[in-house]
Amino acid sequence: MSDTHSNTAAYVRDTMIPQKAPPTGQVGAVRWLTENLFSGPVNTILTLLGVAAVYFLFVHLGPWFQNSIWNANSLAECREILDGASGACWGVIKDRWHQLLFGFYPQYTDPAIISALTGVDLATAKGWGDASVEAEKGFGVVFRYWRPSLTFILMVAALVPVLFDAIPRKALWFSAAFPFLAFWLLWGGSIWFPVFAMMGFAVGYIAFIALQRISSLAATVGAVLAPVIWWFFLAEPIGDAVASAIPISLVPIQSHDFGGFMISIIIGVTGIALSLPIGILLALGRQSDMPLVKWICVGFIEFIRGVPLITLLFTASLLLNYFLPPGTNFDIVLRVIIMVTLFAAAYMAEVIRGGFAALPRGQYEAADALGLDYWKSQRLILLPQVLKISIPGIVNTFIGLFKDTTLVVFIGILDPIGLSSAIRADSNWNGIFMELYAFIALCFFIFCFGMSRYSQYLEGKLKTDHH
Repeated sequence: MSDTHSNTAAYVRDTMIPQKAPPTGQVGAVRWLTENLFSGPVNTILTLLGVAAVYFLFVHLGPWFQNSIWNANSLAECREILDGASGACWGVIKDRWHQLLFGFYPQYTDPAIISALTGVDLATAKGWGDASVEAEKGFGVVFRYWRPSLTFILMVAALVPVLFDAIPRKALWFSAAFPFLAFWLLWGGSIWFPVFAMMGFAVGYIAFIALQRISSLAATVGAVLAPVIWWFFLAEPIGDAVASAIPISLVPIQSHDFGGFMISIIIGVTGIALSLPIGILLALGRQSDMPLVKWICVGFIEFIRGVPLITLLFTASLLLNYFLPPGTNFDIVLRVIIMVTLFAAAYMAEVIRGGFAALPRGQYEAADALGLDYWKSQRLILLPQVLKISIPGIVNTFIGLFKDTTLVVFIGILDPIGLSSAIRADSNWNGIFMELYAFIALCFFIFCFGMSRYSQYLEGKLKTDHH
């Protein structure tokens, strides 16, 4: 090799090679299809079966949805319009949607309040129907069912501070007061009954602060006994005296008028809100070193988990009155809420216990090394991690609880499923079922899918192990 050539040859490239376009199968939609739908023989077969199933549903259900009838007052009228063609008769939803949502809850309650809001004097109107038509021009369903509609709006406002930490913490005071306000709006009666019931918790807090100087045991006992004494002996006479001096009330509504999705939301949301703290306490009790507390919690959890929910609902409906003093009027909805809450709490306790089992032992040792007592170590170190680990199981239990509210139909409470049977018993809609069940399924899907999406959002927000 000549010296000239050896001096001009470079061993390291001093210019970059121009970037080449990637292969067609490695970019865009082709790559996505290859990786997700046709990555192997099994995946390819499943993809083709899925496409065939979607095509089958589209061919058979497409015309049914395409020929939908909304403006019909009976199934016979729908069939007359369709003239032998296949089509959905959504007229039943348009005709009975208020019944599916609110059951037999009275419309246009509290005429004085309605007159103040709308200017329509229902007392002097020519007819109730004329007044309602005139008032509905500006208010619609919110006017007709203003109490449950307002309760639902306030429920959303009360849940926002609980679910999202971006909201100011002071808003939690409204969340704490909402259950009492919702009870008054839905059931009516004197406003002082829920007010003085809510004051029982304030009495318990005051007793806890006052007795804390003596001992923590005395403070705990006082915090439990003080509200009980207030509710059973003082709240009613004081409330009656205040109600006679300052009468503020709504028209009372009986529980047998409740129904539809309103009763499902009442039972579901109340059960969800109460079952989580009770489940946490049961999980802590099951791990307690005190034998009596542990045996009670274990016995309760295993008994409840070994009995079907429908059995507990029948117990609440039929047998519970035998264990109460004669003449006691224990509201059926309240009985169902108690049983559903206890049932969900037992399953929640096992979910929380699984979270404790998944927690590394070093976290317990770290809490002991910091010199924290039992409750501080649970509140500051252990429970936050356990709840984060248990989010999927907790939300799964919530979704199951909300769907299980349909079982109340077996004890005479007309939830959406029960109302669908009542609607089909009408001669105008006798024989229709697909449209009713499709509407009910869609409503349940919206609620359950919303809970699932929020759990995924919460998992991503609390995820701390990513890099």
